Amino acid sequence: MFLSQFHQATAEGIRISPHQASRFAKEIAGDFNPIHDPGSKRFCVPGDLLFSLVLGKYGLYQRMGFGFSGMVGQDVALLFPETEEQRFTVTNAKDKEFLQVERSGDRTQDKTLIEAFCRAYIAFSGHNFPHILVPLMAEKGVMINPDRPLVIYESMSFGLDRLDIADVRLELAGSTLETQGKRGDAWLEFRVLEGEEQVGTGRKKLVLSGLQPYQEDKIQGLIEALCAARRDYRPD
Repeated sequence: MFLSQFHQATAEGIRISPHQASRFAKEIAGDFNPIHDPGSKRFCVPGDLLFSLVLGKYGLYQRMGFGFSGMVGQDVALLFPETEEQRFTVTNAKDKEFLQVERSGDRTQDKTLIEAFCRAYIAFSGHNFPHILVPLMAEKGVMINPDRPLVIYESMSFGLDRLDIADVRLELAGSTLETQGKRGDAWLEFRVLEGEEQVGTGRKKLVLSGLQPYQEDKIQGLIEALCAARRDYRPD
């Protein structure tokens, strides 16, 4: 599976180097958030990489939920438990929790479908900023701090009508932003499609911090910086 180049299995657990995390964010997810850059003071592993590792190890279930309770930093050895329980947690050796997973319904371990589903979700997720979040922020008259942009992936869940799916893709079904002070909760609803047929639905929650009054020129500057980073990036 394509994930082998983005982690190492060690005696202590699964390790993801900053370089691997950064490559996954940029080359697979199209995510140029600076918190995934090696050397960033706030470095963390992309949530979509953790999501994909779970599916790669345990399989794809009809109904799954993911809750992120901690940011995975540098040199963290992650423990993915050997369990058949419907609920389990990804931790480190000190029992610090990073990801809670729920699963139910039928399961498939078809590697081709799992990779296709992961890539479809990652592609959808990679368009959260600016395509989805900027219009939401403009509507509410707020924006993230352009000097310290921070958007946290808090949770995601989905349900599938069936697992005999080919040509899978995800499509935005709706989005909302609720704000309170300097915090914002963004909800992104999506449809899972096979061709033009809907075969499932899902929901993703993002937390926006450090909100301030919306300024079009500041947001455009942030978008231009993002576009420049994408344009200038050169894979190793």
